Amino acid sequence: MHKLLLVPLLALAACDQDETLVSYGGAGTWRLSAMDGAGYSAEATMTLGTAGAVTGKAPCNSWSATQSAPYPWFDLSPIISTRRACPELQAETAFFTALSQMTLSEVAGDTLLLTNDAGREMIFTAVAPDAQAPR
Repeated sequence: MHKLLLVPLLALAACDQDETLVSYGGAGTWRLSAMDGAGYSAEATMTLGTAGAVTGKAPCNSWSATQSAPYPWFDLSPIISTRRACPELQAETAFFTALSQMTLSEVAGDTLLLTNDAGREMIFTAVAPDAQAPR
């Protein structure tokens, strides 16, 4: 009888686990290094945190969204960003457009790859924790 009660409790505990990219090596800050096969010379980052929180810095603005799709899927909520203009606004628009179109993720060591069915890709490199400290 006790074993029968244990099974539903274990099933309930399993439902509480985070199955997003964060649980599969994606936690932390990532810097965009390439997009669609070309290097990305502007500065853009993405930080994957707990409870689906995603924040970052695009070339001109700070941004945030949520991501709760189970790994390996990637599905950002609409991106919210500040509205500051800068000379790299075109690179920022390209970054936000591509990021909102990504549907799959893969983490391999210090590399995060985001892709979609249309063949687009974004390659991010992990940012060392000490490199994230404000100067």
